[in-house]
Amino acid sequence: MAQQIFSTCAVYFVVWWITLFAVLPFGLRTQAEDNHVILGTVESAPTKFRGWRVVLITTLVSAVIYGAWYVSSHYLGFGFDSIPPIVPRD
Repeated sequence: MAQQIFSTCAVYFVVWWITLFAVLPFGLRTQAEDNHVILGTVESAPTKFRGWRVVLITTLVSAVIYGAWYVSSHYLGFGFDSIPPIVPRD
């Protein structure tokens, strides 16, 4: 039981982390786009800190992705063995 909980958390963590990098650029406004570059920062720095918004969106999107994976693997029977091999076997 503990191993199943650990595996579930590990898979969700990997999905969440990958989703984070996909969600980060959504809605990003740089200082160069707003013509308000603060001295000592690069022009590509964000204008506003959107940390909590990014975490919330990442959590919601990754929960949907993880839920789809969970349903397809546990209830529909799809897994890594269902993927056809790319390279022909000898």
